[in-house]
Amino acid sequence: MDSIWTRTVQPPSFPPLEGSRKTDVLVIGGGITGILCAWLLRQAGADCLLVEAEQLFGGVTGGTTGKITSQHGLVYHRLIREFGVDGARLYWRAQEDALGRYRSLCRKIDCDFETKDNYVYSLDDPGELEREMEALGQIGAPARYVRDPALPFPTAGAVCFPGQGQFHPLKLLSALVRDLPVHERTRALEWMPGRVRTERGTITAEKIIAATHFPFLTGHGAYFLKLYQHRSCVAALENAPDMGGMYVDAAQTGLSFRNCNGLLLLGGGGHRTGKKGGGWPALEKAARKYYPQAKIAFQWAAQDCMSLDGAAYIGPYGRRTPGLYTASGFNKWGMTGAMTAATLLTDLVLERENPYAALFRPDRTVLRPQLAVNMLESTVNLLTPTVPRCPHMGCALKCNRQEHSWDCPCHGSRFTEAGAVLDGPANGDKKMQ
Repeated sequence: MDSIWTRTVQPPSFPPLEGSRKTDVLVIGGGITGILCAWLLRQAGADCLLVEAEQLFGGVTGGTTGKITSQHGLVYHRLIREFGVDGARLYWRAQEDALGRYRSLCRKIDCDFETKDNYVYSLDDPGELEREMEALGQIGAPARYVRDPALPFPTAGAVCFPGQGQFHPLKLLSALVRDLPVHERTRALEWMPGRVRTERGTITAEKIIAATHFPFLTGHGAYFLKLYQHRSCVAALENAPDMGGMYVDAAQTGLSFRNCNGLLLLGGGGHRTGKKGGGWPALEKAARKYYPQAKIAFQWAAQDCMSLDGAAYIGPYGRRTPGLYTASGFNKWGMTGAMTAATLLTDLVLERENPYAALFRPDRTVLRPQLAVNMLESTVNLLTPTVPRCPHMGCALKCNRQEHSWDCPCHGSRFTEAGAVLDGPANGDKKMQ
């Protein structure tokens, strides 16, 4: 299903790469992270090339809600626990820097950018709001507590970040990508130090950035243990009110709200990819309950990579992958995450200092409670004696009847009923049995 973004923008098209090429920096992945990386590298005067396995914006970037905010749920009290006050403050500053960069870009490019306040609400736990406000006070973030947010149901209150942003992501990316060296329908099949093999040749590069949403090399970095994917839905409602801001539930399974060109984008139905959850029925039920006069004009779904500790993995891919870098695990906040990643990876590739490199380094400790959950899911599904199975690591696929797909509960790969790959980390189609 197409999103409101993909329905309203026709991205430029680029030919596939024929034969072999040489470049200083190769960027793999034509979503927001890859495009921002390539654009920043070109701005710095670097020789680079971007390749995309299918078409630009065809993955998770096309399914975003387009919110640009430093407030990533009620995360800062957790980040203080995981990284200390200084680490949490550094995380907030990284997101603020990303927001500022978008503001500057959007002044030059018409992409429907609007300044909006962002609210994270809790349905029934004022204590978690109080803990978050205390954490935000420790790091110096200018948040405020709102007792009665303008929502169509009662809450325990909300934490507000003023002066955040929303935009049309594909309008911005379409403008940035036009002058970049890009090849679509060019799938990276194999990485070797200093080169990548595609279907039609080999690309030689001193530095390589894997901006593929979920890192695609299984044997390095242990990302199959450090990440899982969470799927959620969006419905664009006609004849629904203007909320005046952006809202999201503190719970992963809750509802989110933002307006766009006369439509209300209602998000929800979240669940781990490949597992049972609310999905479309939960979102449609909420739309009928809270906005009975509204009509669903568009609907779509997307999924996000979730890390072990609440911070993204940005930096060197693994200990035995010289010259290879990656960015993943944005925990549902891919807009600021992508800009942070692109800025950091550009600095790393160009051997420049970056204040956020240590915070986001992918080789930090994996000893977090979520690791046990990920290991259990992988073990259970690897031992499940059913077909079809995922070509990524052999987990049993689950039938997603709502979206007519086969989904992997281990790592989030998805396939059509005929076996064509929809989402990675699987790097190719699956023969259905």
